[in-house]
Amino acid sequence: MPTEPLFRPISGATESFIDVEFDGRRLAVLGQRSVAAALLAAGVSRFRSTPVSGAPRAPYCMMGVCFECLLEIDGVANRQACLVPVQPGMKIRSQEGARSWEAIHTASGGSNENTTEDSHAA
Repeated sequence: MPTEPLFRPISGATESFIDVEFDGRRLAVLGQRSVAAALLAAGVSRFRSTPVSGAPRAPYCMMGVCFECLLEIDGVANRQACLVPVQPGMKIRSQEGARSWEAIHTASGGSNENTTEDSHAA
């Protein structure tokens, strides 16, 4: 959970805090930035775990290339936290292990169309 922040805002201007929920706990974060930047500034150092070893992972590139910042945001898994603006009241959860088919299927709109894999199975 949150520890001493490694990242701090550059500007000396007073910025407003907003409340979000991270892994079931209320967390006050700076607004007007990405979810990843807000959580890092609040001291969160672990966003997800790897599917194979369970090693902790956190944002790396902060521009949507590396996929290290994947979180579940407002019930939608596999969101790139560096690309999502933080909003008051967001419910954010760490993502543990491999993605599930249900999460992928839900994120794609839950269509009942056959996938390539389904069509080859018949």
